Amino acid sequence: MRFRVLFKVFKNLRGRQPCLQLRSLYNLGVFSALAVVIIVYILLWDQEQIKQLRVLTAGWNFTSSDVTLTYCQKRRQFSNQTNGLGDVHESTKRRQGQQCIHPELNPCDPTIVQFDYTLENISCSAAEENWVYVDNGTFRISKEAKKKYGLITCEYAPLIRAKGDFTVMLGEHIKPMLDGTPLVSDFFKVACISPSGKRYHSVHAGVAFNATLHSKYKHVVSKNRIMGYDVLMFGFDSTSRMSWLRNLPKTRDYFINTLGGLELEGYNIAGDGTVQALLPILAGNMEADLHQARRGFMGASEVDDFPWIWKQFHDSGYVTAWGEDMSHTGTFQLRLKGFKQQPTDHSMRTYFLSAEPMYSKFLPWCIGSERRQDRFFNWFRDVFHMYQMKPKFVFGFHSEYSHSDNNNLKQMDQTLLDFLTHLQSNSYLDNAILILMADHGARFSNIRTTPQGKIEERMPYFSFRFPPSFKQRFPQELEHFKTNLKRLTGPFDIHETFHHMLDLDSPPKDHTLKRGMSLFREVPKSRTCAEAGIETHWCACLNWQTVDQQETIQKLSNVVIKAINDMLSKVKSQCALLEVKAVSQVLQIEVNKDMLKFRKSLDIHGDKPDLSDSMTSEFEYFQITLETTPGGGLFEATVEHSLLSHEMKVSEKQISRINKYGDAPKCIEKTFPHLRPYCVCLK
Repeated sequence: MRFRVLFKVFKNLRGRQPCLQLRSLYNLGVFSALAVVIIVYILLWDQEQIKQLRVLTAGWNFTSSDVTLTYCQKRRQFSNQTNGLGDVHESTKRRQGQQCIHPELNPCDPTIVQFDYTLENISCSAAEENWVYVDNGTFRISKEAKKKYGLITCEYAPLIRAKGDFTVMLGEHIKPMLDGTPLVSDFFKVACISPSGKRYHSVHAGVAFNATLHSKYKHVVSKNRIMGYDVLMFGFDSTSRMSWLRNLPKTRDYFINTLGGLELEGYNIAGDGTVQALLPILAGNMEADLHQARRGFMGASEVDDFPWIWKQFHDSGYVTAWGEDMSHTGTFQLRLKGFKQQPTDHSMRTYFLSAEPMYSKFLPWCIGSERRQDRFFNWFRDVFHMYQMKPKFVFGFHSEYSHSDNNNLKQMDQTLLDFLTHLQSNSYLDNAILILMADHGARFSNIRTTPQGKIEERMPYFSFRFPPSFKQRFPQELEHFKTNLKRLTGPFDIHETFHHMLDLDSPPKDHTLKRGMSLFREVPKSRTCAEAGIETHWCACLNWQTVDQQETIQKLSNVVIKAINDMLSKVKSQCALLEVKAVSQVLQIEVNKDMLKFRKSLDIHGDKPDLSDSMTSEFEYFQITLETTPGGGLFEATVEHSLLSHEMKVSEKQISRINKYGDAPKCIEKTFPHLRPYCVCLK
C-alpha cells in the first residue's frame, strides 16, 4: 500500500507538470521538497488526508531550485462560491445608470481553475549555440563558434517577398558574408562551414538599414495637429482579460503598477474569430462591409485596398511594421486572399514563411539554440533600435502559444516582461503609446465549455499605457479615457482612437459607419451593444435564462440545422448533410428593461436617465448549443424570434463552431475554406 501511494505521488509530480527530471535531483531544493512530500505521505494513513495532499501537489511545478505555483494557487483568497458568471449585481451598483453592464468575473473561478496548470520552462540550451546572430542590422558570427571551429565561411541568401503573401524567393547570394557586414535584407538564409567540414544552416531575422525609409521619414508631417507619439500594439491570440491575469501576472503587475497602464474592463468583441476582431481595429469595418476577399468566392480579390489604419500613419510620416507568427493560419491569409503588395514598411511574414518549415529540425519551441519567442520579440526590439528617432506604428500579434491552450502563455510572462523593461530602460516608452491586447478569448479549449468561459471569449484583454508627457499635453483626453475604462467599448472605438491621434483639432469624425468613437472622448453611459457595432450574439452585457420547453428547443434546433445544411448545399457532393444528435443547452437572452425605457439623459453628464419611454422589444433571442452527426461537431448559435410574426431566423455569422474539426473538411479546405467548420467529407 505504501509503495502504491508513493508511486502515485511520483506520477503526479512528473505528469501534469513535467518539470521534475532525474537530472535535477542534485539540487538541494528539489531534494528537500521531495523528501517532505514522501515523509508526509508515509505518515498519513488516513485516505482522505492522502487524497487532499495529492490535490495540493497537483498544482506544484518543480524547477531546478524552487516550487512555482500558478497565479490562482497563489491567490487562494478568491472565493470558491461563485456562479461562474461573476458578480453582476455589485457591478451594477457601482455603475449606476449605465445601460451595458459586463459581469465582474473572477479569474480564479473554480470552474476555470480546474483547467489551469503550469508547464516546464522552455529551454533550447541542449542545442549547439547558433553560429550566427543579428545585432542592430549587422550580420554577426558568434565568438564561441569561431573559438570552437576556427575560420568559419558563411554564404548569405536574402529572403525576398515574391508575388503576393504566399511565396518567398532567394535574392543574390553573398559569399563570403563577413562578420560585421550590414544586413542587405531583414530576413535571410545562411549556410556556414568550418575548416573541418562542420556545417551550420538556418534562417534569421533582423531589421536592415534602409536609406530610403530613413530619408523619407525625417519628421512627422503637420505635427501640430497630430499627437506625434510612437504607437506599439502587441497582442496574443485567444486571450481573455481573465486569462491574461491568470497566465501573465508578472507582466501585468509591471504594466499596471510600474508603467501605469489602464485596462478597458468593458471591452467587447464585435464578431467571431481573429479577422472580425482585427478588421474593425485596423480597417474600421467588418468583413461584410468590404469588397469580397474570401478565397473560393467569385470575384474575390486581395485586401490591399481596405482602409488600413497603418496607411494613415504612413501618410503622416510614420515608419510602419507588422509581425504575425503562424503564417499558415495568418489572419488575412487563411480564409482571405491576403495582400498583393507588402502592407507595411517592414513585415515578418516573409520570415515565418521560410522559418516554419524548418521547425521540425530543432528542439520543440526552438530555432537552433534560440527560443522562437525570443526571435519574435527581438525583431521588434530591432525595429525600435533602428528607428529610434523616427515616428513608428508597430503591431505585433503572437498566436503560437495561446491559440490552442492559454496555459502556454505562462512561458511568455517573463519574456514579455523583459521586453517591456527593455523598452522602458532604453527610454523607448518615453514617446510611445503602448497597447497590450488580444483579439478574443479562448474559443476551443476546455475553458470555453464553462459558463464563465463563454463570457470570457467575448471579453478579451485590451489596455493602453500613455507616456508621462501625455498627461501634461492632453489632460482632458486622458480623463475621458479613464472615464471609459468600465464603459462599453469595442474594436471600432480603437480605430477611431487611432484617427484621433492623427487628427486632434478636427471635430469628431466617423470612420466606422457610426459604430465607433474615440476613447479620448467620453463614451455615453447609455451606449448599447448595437450602437457599438456589437451583435446580440457577441454582447456580454445581456442576461441569460435557461429554457427547458421541449417544443421551443425542437424548433430552435431545426432552424439551426437547416441553416447549416443550406450553407453546405453548394458542396453536397463532397460534404455530408448534418443532423442534430443532441442539444446540451438552450438559453434565452433577457433584454435589459431599463435599456428599452431609456429616452435621454436629464443632465449634461449623463448621470440621470429619463426612463419614461414606453418602447417594447419586437424580438427575443435564444442561444442554443447542439451536437451534430456525422462528425461530432459542437455548435453554438443565436436565433432571433420575432414576437410579431413568430418567425425564427439565424444567420451564418451567428453560428459558431466551438470544438475542433481536425481533418474532417480536408476535401474543401482550399476551395471553400469558410465552410470548414461545417463540412464532414464524404470520402
